[in-house]
Amino acid sequence: MSSAPLPDPIPATPVSPPAASTAAPAASLGRPMLIGVGVVAALSLATSVTLWQRLSSIQEQLARQSADAGSQSIEARAMARQAQETAQDAVSRVGVMEARLSEVSLQRSQLEELMQSLSRSRDDTLVVDVESALRLAQQQAELTGSAEPLLAALRSADQRIARAAQPRLAPVQRAIGRDLERIRGASVTDVPGLLSRLDELVRMVDELPLQNAVAQAGAMHGGSLPGTAPDVAADPWWRATLRQAWFAVRDEARGLVRVSRIDQPEAVLLAPDQAFFLRENLKLKLVNARLGVLARQSNAARSDLSGAAFALQRYFDPVSRRTVTAGELLKQAQMQLSGTALPQPEETLSALATAAAGR
Repeated sequence: MSSAPLPDPIPATPVSPPAASTAAPAASLGRPMLIGVGVVAALSLATSVTLWQRLSSIQEQLARQSADAGSQSIEARAMARQAQETAQDAVSRVGVMEARLSEVSLQRSQLEELMQSLSRSRDDTLVVDVESALRLAQQQAELTGSAEPLLAALRSADQRIARAAQPRLAPVQRAIGRDLERIRGASVTDVPGLLSRLDELVRMVDELPLQNAVAQAGAMHGGSLPGTAPDVAADPWWRATLRQAWFAVRDEARGLVRVSRIDQPEAVLLAPDQAFFLRENLKLKLVNARLGVLARQSNAARSDLSGAAFALQRYFDPVSRRTVTAGELLKQAQMQLSGTALPQPEETLSALATAAAGR
């Protein structure tokens, strides 16, 4: 590596006096700069002081705001706590008010029910009384076999409902009117009359003459016919005595022999000891018919009466007045037993049940 030749040194020249003249302008230029720097520094210092003052005021303001905010937050917490307590108190009061309201509503409903029950107690009592009276009348009608207890109970119920004058009982009154018309028009068996006829027949059985009772028949058919006896007032006493003796002998002779038509030969062949059992059997049939009427067994009662009528026609004297009377009573009993069943106040009971359910 080659190196360049160094230049020759410049010969030193002595400093001339103009150097003092160049320092003077430099000094004149540095003073304004210093002034400017001082002004800038003063301005910066003033600005810094101003900023510091503003920052201090801002900090003071922030501190005051922070203190205010803290006090407000404390007040807010106190107010919130107070509001919470107030809310809890209000909730408890609302609960108490709701409980009292429920109690008041319950008392009101109970009072309304009480008022309603008081207002309708009379009508309900009337409905219950009428229904009880009708049930009792039904039992009496079934026991007696007569519709009179039902008619009396229906008429009494109609009068009571008419006096009550309640609109909701109007259907009951109309039903009572329909039942009255239906029961009045129905043919009902007269049980007391039927029982009296059967009792009379039972009493007459022992007095009924049999067809093979010759002595009784002779007594009934014997004797002089009216108008055939001669005038004995003008005859002497001996002739009258002979005539009476002749009449007695003739009546006895007629009683010994009797000619009649008998359609059932077994009635004549009936032994005297069997007549007792025949009469007892007839009584049993009549008593069974009576029990059948009381037990509401119409078919059994009709069958027993038919058997009694057959025995009466077959074994007893048909020309006897007692037999004819017994036959008429037996026919009347059969006709009464053929009546319809006892009617029931069904419409009235249904209307009463509807009125009782509408309370």
